[in-house]
Amino acid sequence: MPILQKLLHITNFGSPLLRTVVPAVCTAFAIQTAFAIPSVAVRSERLYDLSGAITNVAVVALSLYLPALRARHAVAGPSAAKAGLQPFPSPIEPFTSPATAALNWRQMVLSAAVTLWAARLGTYLFGRVLREGKDSRFDALRDTPRKFLAAWAAQAVWCTAITLPVVALNAVPAPALSALPVLVTDVVGLALWAGGLAFESAADAQKARWVSGKKEKLHDEEFMTRGLWRRCRYPNYFGETALWAGIATAAAGPLVACQTALGLGAGAGGAVAAGLLPFVSPAFTAFVLLKLSGVPLSEPRYDRKYGDRKEYQEWKAATPMFFPKIFLKESGEQQSR
Repeated sequence: MPILQKLLHITNFGSPLLRTVVPAVCTAFAIQTAFAIPSVAVRSERLYDLSGAITNVAVVALSLYLPALRARHAVAGPSAAKAGLQPFPSPIEPFTSPATAALNWRQMVLSAAVTLWAARLGTYLFGRVLREGKDSRFDALRDTPRKFLAAWAAQAVWCTAITLPVVALNAVPAPALSALPVLVTDVVGLALWAGGLAFESAADAQKARWVSGKKEKLHDEEFMTRGLWRRCRYPNYFGETALWAGIATAAAGPLVACQTALGLGAGAGGAVAAGLLPFVSPAFTAFVLLKLSGVPLSEPRYDRKYGDRKEYQEWKAATPMFFPKIFLKESGEQQSR
């Protein structure tokens, strides 16, 4: 496999972090390009969110698999076939092989956390676009190839940024992680991820039931103020940001503890870099949702549609945009909605 050998050689940087992050970035852009070309050609966004989920899973899976792949080719090199070795190790080898030091439980748990999130959100969004036939976010983009292509490139950047905590953690040699005890950041981070995922999933389920009820004429509400939408106007965005903050927190502790194994300096600068690196993910998520493609697209549309209605104005004035209210004021009007 001379091409594979060449790619492994080109990306064989001195830094373990770069050895994993660079192939992950290239993979994200390659997958998005593969989906973008036919989608732009037929002017369809139906595969957009599904391709994002696939890309996130693929990037994390690659970061788990790379150490075993590099170990195989470091031992056998181009003569792997002559030595009776397959060029690609078994997919389960990273989990079981002492030769590649297997994987640490943190790497497996956080990789599984990303996979679970991607599977849930990807299938939910894909099902929604199939039911509705289109995604209104792309109304101004799909007929302009250059703009539409830019949206797919932006998704590659998004996949790279949000998976960075897990990709960085998977870049740490497993023995270095295995030497660590259970950290406070492990517990807090995983709890925050679970809470964020539950919050986002509940918000999506409530919205889906509300939309379904409206189509079946079970209610005549024009906009949703029930359930978690009584606590904040974008509970799904809050849950999404919270779960990535959880993953970043869970990754930050071991990354700081293993900063030298990651290829960062042993001093305070390396510790700061290792601690801040995973928080690129929730920060980027919040920026995209609150400043780029989430709220900036939704809020003006809702204002145009319902802005002249008193109940909408009251709900908007009384309901935080992002951080949910812990305590609710009960009112007859709110209860009826």
